[in-house]
Amino acid sequence: MSDNTSQKTVTAALVIIGNEILSGRTKDANLGYLGDELNKLGIRMMECRVVADIPSAIISAVNDMRATYDYVFTTGGIGPTHDDITSECIAQAFDLPFGANPEAVAILDDYYSPEDRTEARYRMAKTPEGAILIENPVSKAPGFQVENVFVLPGVPKIMQAMFGGLRHRLIGGQPMVSRTVTSQVPEGKAGAGLGELQERYPDTEIGSYPFFRDGKPGANVVVRAQDAALVDIVVDEVAKLLVSLGGEPLIEINS
Repeated sequence: MSDNTSQKTVTAALVIIGNEILSGRTKDANLGYLGDELNKLGIRMMECRVVADIPSAIISAVNDMRATYDYVFTTGGIGPTHDDITSECIAQAFDLPFGANPEAVAILDDYYSPEDRTEARYRMAKTPEGAILIENPVSKAPGFQVENVFVLPGVPKIMQAMFGGLRHRLIGGQPMVSRTVTSQVPEGKAGAGLGELQERYPDTEIGSYPFFRDGKPGANVVVRAQDAALVDIVVDEVAKLLVSLGGEPLIEINS
């Protein structure tokens, strides 16, 4: 990455892997966490795909995203069972040999007693050749990095602990600043005015998110940009618009 990294928008994407996510049996908690933590580092999450435990789907998603974004994260599919196929798919995506990683084997040897060293557990010691391991302080089975792709488990507690150990590898840009303006003005009344503000301030993102409270419609208007002063200007404009439409806006600082 060039020396101008801090001057540009640094991007990331997430591939969430697992039939259990798509079936609704397991609720994903990793996207929100990673989006928030990456933004603190000045890295913008730009895309997320949820794919089944199908090799072609995993490989295609990873190859598309690693060619498009600065960083790619995957969650899920690196456990000890037959349907944990993410690691092998990453090897195929990069056209790399796949097999036991001596460093990962040593970690598991040290962690498990001889009677607990099952073949299934040692599936978790297999990585693409040349992968850089990501320490797992919770259950020891490591994740790994290949170029700009970081392969992490799906269990949120473990994934979060592992992300804490890899964040120093990431080089970010300018973090996004976010403010929220809440009012009981429904989107239907504010939509035209918000659209005009977006046209006037193209370097910001203005999003409107409706709600019902106490049986009445309203909306949270979120303003985001890298320039905090610009965000303040646009938030003031949004508040004036909502007042003109009969609202009593409440401004919240998100980041």
